[in-house]
Parts: sequence; structure tokens; C-alpha cells
Amino acid sequence: MIDVFNKIRDLHAAIGRLLIPFEGLPSLALRLYLVPVFWMAGSSKMLHFSDTVAWFGNSDWGLGLPFPYVMAFLATAAEVGGAALLLVGFGTRWISVPLAVTMIVAATTVHWSNGWQAIADASAPFANERVADSVDKLAAARSLLETHGNYDWLTSSGNIVVLNNGIEFSVTYLVMLLALIVMGGGRYVSADYWLGRALLTAK
Repeated sequence: MIDVFNKIRDLHAAIGRLLIPFEGLPSLALRLYLVPVFWMAGSSKMLHFSDTVAWFGNSDWGLGLPFPYVMAFLATAAEVGGAALLLVGFGTRWISVPLAVTMIVAATTVHWSNGWQAIADASAPFANERVADSVDKLAAARSLLETHGNYDWLTSSGNIVVLNNGIEFSVTYLVMLLALIVMGGGRYVSADYWLGRALLTAK
């Protein structure tokens, strides 16, 4: 039994050594996945910055946050700058921190009251009352479109759904950013790695 255990351990170690050149690929995948997410969010805020400030500050129809200009600027800078830095893997751990904070703020101030799901699906886990109510509304919308609209054309690019706007996406991105804080930009595939090597060589 001990001999079998030792063989499994040696095999596991051998596989680990073979995978060393590919250690950076998970970090690269996370970075490249997040780049368009934050670029689109940040560039949209930047293009409509005055509206973003108003939305951040207004308590009636917006977030009602203090210092809305500062908060909007920080969120925009983090997302636009973060997308650029994640693309090349420079300062990966450092930029992931403000991006993670941005996701926490988004989850708690924008999406929390809507529950978990981003897209309403009453058959999925964590379906709340709001999601359950969407079933009848979606059925009514489909009925109207089938009767009075070109339903086949409208659904040719995908099914009609109800956007629940829950915390699902923001929490998913937060988890990915937490992984990057631990893993860094990735061996061989980030500016962080090559800069680190250059600094070690210079010493």
C-alpha cells in the first residue's frame, strides 16, 4: 500500500514538473477574459462621464454615493486603466485590488437587491420572488410578439430573456480578480514576470 502511495506521489510530482512551463496560462486566461469586461464598462463611463457622475450621486434614481465626481472618476480610471494593465500583465496584483473593490461596490449598491441571477431563470438555483415573477411576464411578452410581431426574426439571434441584473456577474469577476491577486500575471505571459526577472538579473 505504501509503495502504491509513493508511486502516485512520484507521478503527481512528475506531472507537476511537466506543467511548469504552462503555469502562467490560467492567469493569462483570466486576464484576457476580464480585459473586454472592464474596457467596455470603463469606456462607457468615460464617454458619458457627466451622466455617470449624476447616477453615482443621485439618491432618487441612482446610487446615492458620497463624493460622486471622485467615485465616478476612480471607478472609470480603475476600469479603463485596469483593462490596459491586465492586457499586458503589468502590476497585475496591484490593479486587481481596486478592480475587486469596484466589483464589491457594484454588487452591494447596484445588484444586491435583485438577488443572485443576472438572467432570470426560475428553474435555476437562488431564484427569488423577482425571478419567479418574470416567468409570467416573459410568457406575456412572447405571446404579444408571436401575435403582433415577427417572432421568428426577433429570436433568430437568441431567446428573449428577462435581465434580472443580480450580483452573479460582479461576484464572478470578483472571484477571478481574487485569483489574480494570488496568482499574479503569470509565468512567461506577463510583463510582471519579465520585469521581475530583469530586476533579479540586475542585482
